[in-house]
Amino acid sequence: MATPEARRDLEVGDTTVGSAWIEPKDAVATLVVAHGAGAGMDHPFLVGFCRAMGERGVATVRFDFVYMERGRRSPDPERVLREAWLAAFEAAEVAGRPVLAGGKSLGGRIASMCVADGMAATGLVFLGYPLHPPGKPERIRDEHLYRIDAPMLFLHGSNDPFASGGLLREVVRKLGDRATLVDVEGGDHSFNVRGHREDPRDVGAGLAEPAAAFVRHVTGTG
Repeated sequence: MATPEARRDLEVGDTTVGSAWIEPKDAVATLVVAHGAGAGMDHPFLVGFCRAMGERGVATVRFDFVYMERGRRSPDPERVLREAWLAAFEAAEVAGRPVLAGGKSLGGRIASMCVADGMAATGLVFLGYPLHPPGKPERIRDEHLYRIDAPMLFLHGSNDPFASGGLLREVVRKLGDRATLVDVEGGDHSFNVRGHREDPRDVGAGLAEPAAAFVRHVTGTG
């Protein structure tokens, strides 16, 4: 039987944002998951991913950034994005399980910046890391990654315009044993494969197996 989802408000500065918790009995860890720039925490991709993680014994917390909660289209300033991330992470720590951080695109990048600056995540799970803007590989955003000691999993669509496969592989090589790259052949930034029409929930769920295996590895539970 699927674990029911609980809704909670998180305090972020002088406001609140919504969050969704899936906490299966005997969960080995909690993965906090942030959404990308253009879609909130209830996007079917993230819902499918988190439910599938729950089926594999990993609790998840997903949340909205303030701008998304308020119905705005432009992301918050970095300071506010980080503030929301830290609030969600600290709330997840209360359960006493190991806590990992990650997310889709922008959400995962902000998680990595927080970890580079001290947020004590056991590991990081990137669902499409935005290494550079589309068509601008010279604007690579990797400097802070080398300050991260926690293990990192990069789930990456091989046709992702936000992360040239060659550039991302080079970053992972530089990171050494800290980083693992899993390619989804033909996948774009949303892990959709041209010529294959698939429900976003199923696309997200399809990433849960390698993500859960990574979580169990870094927590020593599998």
